[in-house]
Amino acid sequence: MLGFLQRPVVVTADINLNVVALTVVGLLSRLWRLAYPRAVVFDEVYYGQYLSFYMKRIFFLDGSGPPFGHMLLALGGYLGGFDGNFLWNRIGAEYSSNVPVWSLRLLPALAGALSVPMAYQIIRELGFSHCAATGAALLMLIENALITQSRLMLLESLLIFFNLLAVLSYLKFCNSQKHRPFSASWCFWLVLTGVACSCAVGIKYMGAFTYLLVLGVAAVHAWLLIGDRTLSNVRVLCHLLARAVALLAVPVLVYLLFFYVHLVLLCRSGPHDQIMSSAFQASLEGGLARITQGQPLEVAYGSQVTLKNVFGKPVPCWLHSHQNTYPVIYENGRGSSHQQQVTCYPFKDVNNWWIVKDPGRHQLVVSSPPRPVRHGDVVQLVHGMTTRFLNTHDVAAPLSPHSQEVSCYVDYNISMPAQNLWRLDIVNRESDAAVWKTILSQVRFVHVNTSAVLKLSGAHLPDWGFRQLEVVGEKLARGYHESAVWNVEEHRYGKSQEQKERELELHSPTQMDVSRNLSFMARFSELQVTGGRREARPGSQAKHRGR
Repeated sequence: MLGFLQRPVVVTADINLNVVALTVVGLLSRLWRLAYPRAVVFDEVYYGQYLSFYMKRIFFLDGSGPPFGHMLLALGGYLGGFDGNFLWNRIGAEYSSNVPVWSLRLLPALAGALSVPMAYQIIRELGFSHCAATGAALLMLIENALITQSRLMLLESLLIFFNLLAVLSYLKFCNSQKHRPFSASWCFWLVLTGVACSCAVGIKYMGAFTYLLVLGVAAVHAWLLIGDRTLSNVRVLCHLLARAVALLAVPVLVYLLFFYVHLVLLCRSGPHDQIMSSAFQASLEGGLARITQGQPLEVAYGSQVTLKNVFGKPVPCWLHSHQNTYPVIYENGRGSSHQQQVTCYPFKDVNNWWIVKDPGRHQLVVSSPPRPVRHGDVVQLVHGMTTRFLNTHDVAAPLSPHSQEVSCYVDYNISMPAQNLWRLDIVNRESDAAVWKTILSQVRFVHVNTSAVLKLSGAHLPDWGFRQLEVVGEKLARGYHESAVWNVEEHRYGKSQEQKERELELHSPTQMDVSRNLSFMARFSELQVTGGRREARPGSQAKHRGR
């Protein structure tokens, strides 16, 4: 037991001086004067913006790829003590004293430096000579483009590093397979292959090509294993399961982990919130969450609500009305109903509030206890500020003549009766008795008289409509389309029956202690679907705020 005290402890190690030399030279070429130039170079102006968002934990959406590469750059900023306060507005701008340029560029530089000895090892694992491997590594070392991009805050060197790591890991796994299958090193290299592939895809989607290459080679090797008569069926099954777990399950889990960390870090409201759903926005600190926190969950008769269109194109907008009416005659000579305009407005406004009314009762307040609205119920929507009912009839819409005009009904004592009954269709319901819920429920409004569906056409109305977006009744609507789907974003239980008191109520938020959380998978799915959709507010609309 104490034999080690009687004999010296001897450790032997094989050191490949070629690898050591290549690593040292690679580090020197990438790290020497790394902070020069101390100015924003090329795409640093692009990645730096997201780096600042990470430092301030502000949510953003980048449609160019997954978040892992951005998080690695942010790690460099975190290690350097960067606070995110720098205006990334132009290439060539001098970095201020609070920007740790060396730290921000460190991880790409290390990745570029380590790619040099990794190229050497890949060639050796393929069975070529030391001379050939050294030549390949030297080509990586002296390539100007690789040196340049490694010395800047860019993602390319990180992507190349993980691509090479995936290939090297799989080659080492294959060589371990020949000698010691199911050993610790065999398992290590196999799992590392899957992790490296996921990291490559997590930086840029171009990494998927390396992943597909590895999967293709692994599939060929698996096919050869199946035909190997020297292996038992159980052993072949173990080989296949190990490869499936390491090369399929592990990359998926690691990829999900990137987004989980991404969403945990970016927990605050930011400039890209509006293109996300109301439920997603409400899960962030500040912004919509500050407005909707504690709202009633179930929509009841008498509820005061704002209705946001789920489609969000060309801009996110809310169902809106105001005192102005449609022109009697449009520019093209067609006539209108001259009813009160109903539009979709891309800004928060008191005229976005609607009251959900029971057609069988006159009250515009929530009863005690509240009576929730369910799928299939027939309701009336009353505009909060004008108390006129949402209406549609067989009159052509102003810009979409194949659809019906949507208005708030004005009684002109003519032969055009009100048609203001709407059937609620909860498209994401779990049962036919589902309750209409704030933020969570996605609903359609189907006109009882004509079966038209309330829909955002996306067209901008002329100046008489204040350049707001047209809302129509789509008679030929079949199936599901997000332009005809709405969700309640802001919600309160109405308490005032008198109009003057109700107007004051609409201007003041109410708070009730009901919380709602969006699951990680729901947010992850929305990020994949939303992608890079980032629309700017048209300047022509800004001047019409408050209509």
